[in-house]
Amino acid sequence: MLKRLFPHPLLSLTLVFIWFCLANKVTLGHLLLGGFLAIVFPIITAPYWPGRARVGHPVKLFKYFLLVMWDIVLANIDVAKIILFKKNSEIHSHWIVVPLRLTAPEAITLLAGTITMTPGTISTMLSSDASSILVHCLHTDDPDGVRDEIKSRYEDRLLEIFA
Repeated sequence: MLKRLFPHPLLSLTLVFIWFCLANKVTLGHLLLGGFLAIVFPIITAPYWPGRARVGHPVKLFKYFLLVMWDIVLANIDVAKIILFKKNSEIHSHWIVVPLRLTAPEAITLLAGTITMTPGTISTMLSSDASSILVHCLHTDDPDGVRDEIKSRYEDRLLEIFA
């Protein structure tokens, strides 16, 4: 019964949180409306998520979120240094193919989003068989090192989270 009422509990919690952020106040009315939306939307969309990935380690997901936030701050500083202090001739942009071990579409989407949110890199294309992702890097002298860092820093963690 509980599984039917909350087919996607993480989505339900996220919807309530987003509702409170949008409402900008916590009242009983907002709690009831946010709770209603958090129950109804996942029930309506459940048929479209037949083989969704399971988050096996929510604590690791939270740690991943903190890691990504930290990396975004550091990457912003790096990109600012590149823009302010490097001449165009000193900037070495590269296209990097990152082979994937991830198979869950949600995990691949999270990886692509992480790459794109981190300044200086952007995920541009997923191969048709989802075995690799094409990444553009603003500046690097070691494309293989960037590939290896993406795999070890992000993909390995996502493999643990979605295990």
